[in-house]
Amino acid sequence: MRSLQGFKFFIFTISILLAGYCSAYAQDEEKSEGEVFVEVKPGNKDAIFKGNDQIDFKLKVKSTYATTQDGKLTYNVLTDDFKPLSTASLPVHLTKNSSETYSVTLPKRGPGFYRVHFMLNLTEYDDTVKRVFGIDPEKIKTTLYKPVDFDAFWKGTIDTLKSIKPEFNATEDKKRSTKDKIVYLCEMKSWEGVTIRGWLTVPKGGKNWPVLYRVPGYTIEMKPDYDKEDFAVFTINVRGNGNSRDVIAPDYKQYNLVNIESRDKYIYRGAYMDCLRGMDFLVANAEKLRLNADKIVVEGGSQGGALVVFTAAMDKRVKLCTFQVPLYADMHDSYAIGSSYPVDTWPTLVFHDYIKKHPGFTKEKLLKVWDYYDPQNFADKVKCKALMGIGLLDEFCPPRCSFGMYNKFPNSGKEYFVVADKAHEVNFTYFTFQYYWLKEDFRMP
Repeated sequence: MRSLQGFKFFIFTISILLAGYCSAYAQDEEKSEGEVFVEVKPGNKDAIFKGNDQIDFKLKVKSTYATTQDGKLTYNVLTDDFKPLSTASLPVHLTKNSSETYSVTLPKRGPGFYRVHFMLNLTEYDDTVKRVFGIDPEKIKTTLYKPVDFDAFWKGTIDTLKSIKPEFNATEDKKRSTKDKIVYLCEMKSWEGVTIRGWLTVPKGGKNWPVLYRVPGYTIEMKPDYDKEDFAVFTINVRGNGNSRDVIAPDYKQYNLVNIESRDKYIYRGAYMDCLRGMDFLVANAEKLRLNADKIVVEGGSQGGALVVFTAAMDKRVKLCTFQVPLYADMHDSYAIGSSYPVDTWPTLVFHDYIKKHPGFTKEKLLKVWDYYDPQNFADKVKCKALMGIGLLDEFCPPRCSFGMYNKFPNSGKEYFVVADKAHEVNFTYFTFQYYWLKEDFRMP
């Protein structure tokens, strides 16, 4: 009898445990059935505000939960290097399968870029949406760290490049050519006698084609460009990129560390010279290859943005320049902002790692070398018209640094294009704008 009672107690206990498990499982099932979608729209489409503007955002919050979701929306404003500035919140109430729009107005600030974190804490949902906004970015002023011998260093470097025989060669690649375009493999000798290569795509028929000279992003292999109907396109592979790796071929993670401890031997000294040698190639071969040497625009993104600024600054044969998300601009601030991120992020990540592994090399020594290569230090020499595109969520190239450089361009014809919801990229609309911007200035139909 006692054993039967014990068995009944055992069954009762198991039933309670199973019921609790099933109840918890049912709750988890119910919890996983819903979701919350958040759409954030700044008061100004590009999230760039003037000092007197009201800084506002609208958040459309949609719930697919079968139950009411109550909680709050907290919005924190921080500097671009994560220093907290203000916080506020408002209640959120979402009924079953509903949506609501919430309006947020932020305190006015001085010129700069700011982070705003929208945190939703609801009955069954928690998430944070991060955005960046700018205020009077054209008034941002950054410190210039230009060595006293900066101009002499680069004059001497360019004079040395001029003494190196270029040995230009352009060979049609019939396998890559099409019924509409001729593709040439282009070769030349550059800094330290290194052979570099690129691709020139020229439309068949006609002559005096304006040239879109494209320089590479970080370790990006440049290939023939067939997309431009109104331009000849020259894509260059600077040393260590694409088909210019037979002498210098670093791992992509190590490219910007090659000889980082030496101002004179740093890899970007040669890469910058490679861009100028590419200009030499275009001008020297313009008539032969049916190019218009008076209409050359240099274009690039990320690392290519830095190469564009250098080339436009140091070569007056560049008539227009356009660049996106310019890497390395204002390295002092860029390094400081990058070091403030909660998670170490490229490119400061590789610099931090190098410094840790080389105790005799410090941040100060790194920046001392970079003072000779910082695109910001060339900005005052860019006399041609310039177009810059940036993404506000870019953590590789902080917007403050991009504008710090841009604001040092002396030309009144400069323009910028901001994409609020992109990180280290722009969008199709930017490239459409860029295309017509180029055609308008070159007076092309």
